[in-house]
Amino acid sequence: MNSYLQQGRERLHWVSRAAGRLFLMLKRLLREQFNKNIHTRILFTNMITFVFGLIALTMFSGYVVKQIAYDQVQQELLREAKRVNFALLQQKDQAWGTPPAGQTNDQAQGRQEMLQFLADIFEARITVFDRQGNIMDTSAEQEVVPGSQVDAKFVKLLNKGETALARAVDQETGQLIFAAVVPMGNNGNKDVIENGILLETNPVNLDHALNKMRLYLVIGGMAILVIFMFISAYLALSISRPISRLATTVAELNRGNYVLSAGERPLEEIKALAGQLSQLAMRLQEMHAESRRMEEERAQLFAEISHELRTPLTAVQGFVEAIRDGMVQDEALLNRYLDTIYTQTIHITRLVDDILALSRLESGNITVEKLPMDLITLAQGVVISMEAMAGSKNTSVLFEKNTENAVVLGDVDRMEQIIRNLLKNAVRATENGTVRVGVEVRQGEVVLTIEDDGIGIAPEDLPHIWDRFYQVKNQRGGYLQEKGSGLGLVIVKKLVQLQGGSIDVTSQLGRGTTFNINFPSYNRKY
Repeated sequence: MNSYLQQGRERLHWVSRAAGRLFLMLKRLLREQFNKNIHTRILFTNMITFVFGLIALTMFSGYVVKQIAYDQVQQELLREAKRVNFALLQQKDQAWGTPPAGQTNDQAQGRQEMLQFLADIFEARITVFDRQGNIMDTSAEQEVVPGSQVDAKFVKLLNKGETALARAVDQETGQLIFAAVVPMGNNGNKDVIENGILLETNPVNLDHALNKMRLYLVIGGMAILVIFMFISAYLALSISRPISRLATTVAELNRGNYVLSAGERPLEEIKALAGQLSQLAMRLQEMHAESRRMEEERAQLFAEISHELRTPLTAVQGFVEAIRDGMVQDEALLNRYLDTIYTQTIHITRLVDDILALSRLESGNITVEKLPMDLITLAQGVVISMEAMAGSKNTSVLFEKNTENAVVLGDVDRMEQIIRNLLKNAVRATENGTVRVGVEVRQGEVVLTIEDDGIGIAPEDLPHIWDRFYQVKNQRGGYLQEKGSGLGLVIVKKLVQLQGGSIDVTSQLGRGTTFNINFPSYNRKY
């Protein structure tokens, strides 16, 4: 016996361990599938939500329908009890409520037949009882022992003189019994009520109908579950497929392919994400193009610098070799060679200085000491110093102002460098013309204007004047006669921005160029 028990325990232990392993394996499998991708996660989430929702809805709807059905049965039973009361009161020849011992056989038989007739019509057991609960008459005479009484709760309801409904469970059969109690006669006046009518029914068909309804709910729920499974799979696929395409797009971007395919994207969120990726692709493409352009510009810059330095150095080398070898005997020719060497040396010095200045500006190694300064006085001083240069080209420089107070916050040396560089460019570009320098205050800003009526700038070249060596390129095509470094405007713009200002330019080819520089007014700040 003990060996059988031991074997049973071992088998039970083995089954429990196997069930535990199976549960863990199933749990791990479901977790892996749930975390596998967004498609399975959406599908599993929808299915689990739907199943629990369906179970809750089935239980709730079953409960609600059952309560409604029970209420209808009780109300109908109450109406039937009132009809029984009316029918019995119409039988005036019958002494309802008289104890069986005080009834003749004919009276007892008539009352029994009447109750049986009404019980068959309403499919309920009818009982007439007094205020003490003693059963006076009943349609189920065979089931009632003489001297029996109804339940005490029905007596209590009768003594209140009110119609009432009750539900109880039959202790013998365990079935639900519906009961209705109405006072017999006298319109419910509890002071004169002597008897009560009790109707009891067991709606077997109701339980069958409710069970059938639950079955239909389960079958319908399973059918809807299958349909919902396909719908969820479609919805999950419609969400995961565009995301997978976006992942492919990101991989293409990583490989350097910036041309994105415009596939179907029905969801607004996917459209927004795809739009952002498209903008990112365009930005990356622009950055890639910009990087290539900068690389080309850097190579071109080195080539330009090498060329700009090589040309004057070659000239200087040739002249120096000629002088050293004694090939120049004429003093006038010697002086002309020396002048050329000096001019080329100045050009090389200016080019190197501009390159160093631009390098310091771009690297942030240059500082400005901002102090209050009068822009009118500074501009007038620069204009006076440039009159000799302008006069050599038969060009006049005019200074105009509409205010006596044009104080800005800036570095005097850097500000003078800005004005001088722009004014020098204007004079170079103007032959037999006029250059105007103006200072005015507009909407809390001090505006410095340098305008010339020189040769102007072509519209297609205007956006590139801030590029390095722009003037050098145009000078070779005959744009200007006097040679510059081609870095002046780049330095000017960076100096203006470094002092909190802004610069813009307008130009018409053959009619002149105008530079406008805006600085915040010092008087507006303080």
